Amino acid sequence: MEAQNDKPNETNDLIEKEQEIQHLNNPVDISVKPIVKQYLGEVKKVKKEGNRFYFSDGDARVEVRVVSDDIIRVRLAPHGVFLDDFSYAVPEVDQKVSVFKMQEHEDHYTISTHAVTCKIEKANFHISFSDNITNVVMVDEANSMHWEENVDFGGYYIYATKKCHPEENFFGLGDKSGNFNLRGRRFENWNTDAYSFGWNQDPLYRTIPFYIGLHNQAAYGIFFDNTFKSYFDFGNEDVNKTSFWADGGELQYYYIHGPHIMDVVKRYATLTGTHPMPPKWTLGYQQCRWSYYPETKVKEIAKQFRDRKIPCDAIYLDIDYMDGYRCFTWNKKYFPDPRRMIKELSDDGFKTVVMIDPGIKVDDDYWVFKEGKEKRFFCRRSDDYYMEGHVWPGRCQFPDFTNPKVRSWWGNLYKELVDMGVAGFWNDMNEPAVFGSGTFPNDVRHNYDGYRGSHRKAHNVYGMQMVRSTYEGLKKLMRNKRPFTITRAGYSGMQRYASVWTGDNIATWEHLKIGNIQCQRLSVSGVPFCGTDIGGFSGEPDGELFTRWIQLGTFSPFMRAHSAGDTAEREPWSFGEFFEDINRKFIELRYRLMPYLYSVFWEHHRYGFPILRPLVMLEQENISNSFRQDEFCYGDKLLICPVLEQGAISRKVYLPKGTWYNFWTNEILDGGNEYTVDAKIDSMPMFVRAGTVLPEYPVMQYVDEKSITEVVLNIYHSDYEVNSYMYEDHGDTFAYEQDIYLEKKFTVKGDSKAIKVNQRSEGLYTPNYEFYVCNIIGVKFQVKKIIIDNKEVQDFYTDDQNILHFKCNKNFLEIQILSL
Repeated sequence: MEAQNDKPNETNDLIEKEQEIQHLNNPVDISVKPIVKQYLGEVKKVKKEGNRFYFSDGDARVEVRVVSDDIIRVRLAPHGVFLDDFSYAVPEVDQKVSVFKMQEHEDHYTISTHAVTCKIEKANFHISFSDNITNVVMVDEANSMHWEENVDFGGYYIYATKKCHPEENFFGLGDKSGNFNLRGRRFENWNTDAYSFGWNQDPLYRTIPFYIGLHNQAAYGIFFDNTFKSYFDFGNEDVNKTSFWADGGELQYYYIHGPHIMDVVKRYATLTGTHPMPPKWTLGYQQCRWSYYPETKVKEIAKQFRDRKIPCDAIYLDIDYMDGYRCFTWNKKYFPDPRRMIKELSDDGFKTVVMIDPGIKVDDDYWVFKEGKEKRFFCRRSDDYYMEGHVWPGRCQFPDFTNPKVRSWWGNLYKELVDMGVAGFWNDMNEPAVFGSGTFPNDVRHNYDGYRGSHRKAHNVYGMQMVRSTYEGLKKLMRNKRPFTITRAGYSGMQRYASVWTGDNIATWEHLKIGNIQCQRLSVSGVPFCGTDIGGFSGEPDGELFTRWIQLGTFSPFMRAHSAGDTAEREPWSFGEFFEDINRKFIELRYRLMPYLYSVFWEHHRYGFPILRPLVMLEQENISNSFRQDEFCYGDKLLICPVLEQGAISRKVYLPKGTWYNFWTNEILDGGNEYTVDAKIDSMPMFVRAGTVLPEYPVMQYVDEKSITEVVLNIYHSDYEVNSYMYEDHGDTFAYEQDIYLEKKFTVKGDSKAIKVNQRSEGLYTPNYEFYVCNIIGVKFQVKKIIIDNKEVQDFYTDDQNILHFKCNKNFLEIQILSL
C-alpha cells in the first residue's frame, strides 16, 4: 500500500491541471473563506426610540423592546438591518407599560420596568434578567447571541445560549413526547407526520417554541418566535447551558417574567392569544373512525348510542366520505343524500364533523382544482413549477395558505358543507404531509402575507394558516355561530383558530401515559383545547385499556375516540357489558360536570389560565413536583389521578397543600401528603378542593337535550375562604363578546359553627332555570338554621352521609348555615 501511495495519482493530476487552467483564466482570488460563527463585540452606540432601545457594536445591532411591565423582547440584526417585524404568532407586540427607564452604569446598561430589569453588559453584550429585588432569573452564557452566514440560502443560522442552573427544570414546548420535565433533552421543531410515534420521538406534529424555566422557586418563560426549523437544548450537550437556535430567520425572543409558572403562562397568552369560547356541544363525547361508511353504518352507530343511553354529541366522517378523496365533494355511492342524513343525525342530537385535507387532486374536471389553478393559488417551486406531491387523492397541488387571498378563497369553499348542516371541520395532513418525501422541498415559495419566504420559513406555519382560513371562513358563513375546527399541525397562536389532538397514537399503556403528559404540556404551552385518540389510533386495545382511556378522556378538554380502519371497531360498548357500564358512567360524569368544564374554558379564554394544570404549576416550591407528571388539576378545583398501569387496583397520589375531598366517598384528606387510594377498574381517583362550589347538570344524551330547570351546587366545606366561578351563556354564539354572558363568583368560608356562601354576578345573560339544589358536603356541626338573604329556610335535611340538602333561588346573595 505504501508503494502505491508513492505512485502519481492520475485523477489528482487532472484535477490540479483543471484548477491551474481556471486560475489562469481568472487570476482574481476567488477562494471562499470558511464560514465561522460570529459574535457581538463591545457596545459602542445606544439609541432610544419610544419603548425600543438599540445597542450596536458598530456593525451588528440588538433591539431591546419593553413589551409590557413583565415582558421584554430581544432581537439581533447581525449587520444592523432587522427583518420586517411580522409574526403569525403575535398579532400585536406592544402592551400596556406603566413605567420604564434606561440607566447607564460603569460597565453595563439597565432597562427597567416596575417588575423586571434587563441588564446589558457593555463589554460583550451579555444580557440578564432579574426581578427588582435583584434576584437574577436568567443570564446569558459566554458568547450567547451569535450567528453564521448561510451561503446556500442567504441569511443566517442564529443562536442563543443561557446559563442552566444546577437545580433548574424546564417545561413546555407543546407537542413533545416523553417526560413532562424537559431537563437533559434536546428537541427539534419541524412539523412532522409522525405516525405511531414513540416515547421521546421527536419532532412531532406541532411547533411551539415556548418554554418555562424554574429555579430558586422563580419561573420565567422564553418564546423564541422563529418559524424556521429550530432547536432547543436543555442541558443535554452541556449541563451548564440552555440553548436555542434556528436554521434561518431572526434571533428574536421574548423574556416573560414570573415569578409563578401561572404568571408566565398567562402572560404568554397575552402575546399569542387564547382560544375563543367553543360551541358547548364540542365539550361532549365525540365518536370517530377511519372511516364510518356507508350511510347505513353511520346511522347504525348513532342508533347504538341512543339505544344504549351513552351520551354522544358528534360523529365524524373521515376521508372516505369524499369522491376519490377530493375535498369538498361527496361519495354518492356511500352517501347518496348527505343533506338528509346530516339533518336526521341532527334531529337525533348528533353533530356531523368532516375531514378536509390540503392536497387538491390534479384534475381539470374537479372544480376546486380548476378554480385554484385559474387563480394561481397553488404553491410553486423556485423555478415556477407547481409544487406537486402524492397524498390520498393521488397527484396533488397545494394552496398557499400564507396568501390572504388564498385563505379567503379557501374559507368560502366550505359554504356548501355548512349549508348542508356540517357542524365541524377537521384539518388533517397539514404539516404539510407528502407521501414519500415527507413534506414540501425547501425551495417552495410562499407569499407569507406579503413578507415572502421559502418553505424553510413557512413550513411550521402552513397548518396553522390552513386552519386559520378554515376558521375565518366558517365564522363568516355561520353568521354569529361559533365554528368548531381541529388541526393536526400548527404553530404558536394556533389556539386562536382551532383545537388539536395529539396525532396518530397507538393502543398501548405507554401511549396512555404519553397522551396524559402531552395534553398537560400543550395546556401550559397555550393550547388548551386538546385531547388524544381515545383507545389508540393503531393497534388493538383490550377492554381495560380502552376503559382507562375513557376515564382519562373524561377530563381531557377534547374528548374523542378514534381508530384506524384496519383495527377492530372501538365504541364504548365494544368490549362487553361490564366495560360498557363503566364507560357510560364516566361519559355521563362528563355531562354532569359540563357547567364546571365550560366555566374552566371561560377562565382560559378571558383570563389566560390553562385548563389542565400540572402539579408543578400548583406547587412550584416543592421540587418533587417538577418530576410528578401523572396527576393534574382540571381548572383549579378538581385533581385528576388517572390510572396508567395495567391491572392496577390502587395507586399513589400526591395531594397539594390544603384540604381535599375524595370525589367518590367525600372522605376529607390533608394536602401536602402522599396517599395510596383505591383505583379499581370502575373508578379513577379524583379529589375536590375544599371550599369548592361544583355545579352539576342532569345527565343528557347530548348537550342541551333538555331544558335545565334547576342546577345542582355541590358545596364543599372549608375552614378558609375559597372562590369558585360558574360561567353561562347561549353556548353557540358570539354574544358573549357583547357581554351577553353570566359570570358567577361564589365565596365559601366555614368554621365549626357556621358556613357562609356568597354569590356575585356580572354580565347580561339570563339562564332559564330559577333554582339551585344545594348539597353541602363536610358540615362539621348539627345544622339548626339556614338563612338566605335574611329569610329563614324551613325545608332542609341532612342525609345518612351527613350531606345537607336544600333549595334556593338562583339569584341569592348570601347563605348562612348555622349551628345555633
